Amino acid sequence: MKTIDLVSHSSLHTERLGERLGRAARPNDVFALSGELGTGKTVLARGIAIGLGIDASDISSPTFIILREHGGGRLPFFHIDLYRLEGVDLANTGWEESLEAGGVTVIEWPDRAGPLLPDDRLEVKLEHIADTKRRIVVSATGPRSAEFVEELRASVISA
Repeated sequence: MKTIDLVSHSSLHTERLGERLGRAARPNDVFALSGELGTGKTVLARGIAIGLGIDASDISSPTFIILREHGGGRLPFFHIDLYRLEGVDLANTGWEESLEAGGVTVIEWPDRAGPLLPDDRLEVKLEHIADTKRRIVVSATGPRSAEFVEELRASVISA
C-alpha cells in the first residue's frame, strides 16, 4: 500500500493540503477522512472543494443532513458525514450514488460505511500532535489512489 506521512502545522496548512488534493482530483475520486473530532476533517474537505474551484464559504460539515452536493467547480463535490449514522442501515440511504456520479466524494467518518466503501479510495487519517499540529497519513487502497499518492508525493517534494 502506498502511503505518505505529513505534518500540518495549522488549519490553514491543512486546508492548503486539501487544495492540492482537489486540484489533482479526477471524476469519481473518493477521499475517506478519518480522525477524532476536531482533527480537521472538515477543514481538509473545505480545501478539497477550494481546489475544485468551489466557494469555501459554502462548505460546512453535513453532520445533520448526511450529504451536501456542491456545484460550480471543475467537478461536482459530494461531502458526506456519516458520524451520526453508526448502526444505521446505510444501504437504504442512497449516499453511495454519489460515488459514481462523476464528481469528487469526501466521506467523513468512513468507518461507519464498512464494506460499502469503494475498493479504490484515498484514505486520509488525521490525528492530533499538539494544539494546532496534525499528523496526516494519506494511503492508497487501489490503483487510482496509488497514482494519487505518487502525484502528491511528487508535489510535496517539489514544493
